[in-house]
Order: sequence, then structure tokens, then C-alpha cells
Amino acid sequence: MGKKLLQSRLVDTSQQLKRLQVDLQITEEQLASLTDEAEDARIRSLVSETPIADKEYREARKHPESMQRHLTDLKTEIAKIEDLQNQLLDQISASK
Repeated sequence: MGKKLLQSRLVDTSQQLKRLQVDLQITEEQLASLTDEAEDARIRSLVSETPIADKEYREARKHPESMQRHLTDLKTEIAKIEDLQNQLLDQISASK
């Protein structure tokens, strides 16, 4: 693969990595917020002991679980992009 093409792909992966890292930061903040909301709902459920409060807690608990899966997916994608970036850097070094 040509050096210019490798450099272009490296720039693309770098930009993609930056976007994913921003998404990761936002997702971590959202996860913390959703976890706090679920904990508040749990406490309300324990205090009120009503079926409605229990249902609200079960629903609120689903959101951080979903966000945690998204966070895991982002971390996996970041690791893949970092590996690709390292491979591209190795190829560029080898072509010198």
C-alpha cells in the first residue's frame, strides 16, 4: 500500500478515534446520571412499598443497563480502531 494512502487512512482512523473517545466520555456521564436516577427510584420503591414505585424502579434500572452495554461496545470499537492505527503506523514505519 502506498505511503500516501497509509497516511490518509491513518488520519481517518485518528479522526474516528477522537469521535469515539468523545462518545465514550458522554456515555460515561450519561451512565452515571442514569445510575443515580435508578438508585433514587430504588430508594423511593423501598420507602413507599407500592407496586407503582416498584415498577418505576424496574423501568429505571433498564436504562443504565442499556447504557452500560453501549459503553462496552464503544470500548470494544475504540480498541479495534487503536489496533488498526497501530498496524497503519507499523506499515508506514516499514515502508521507510
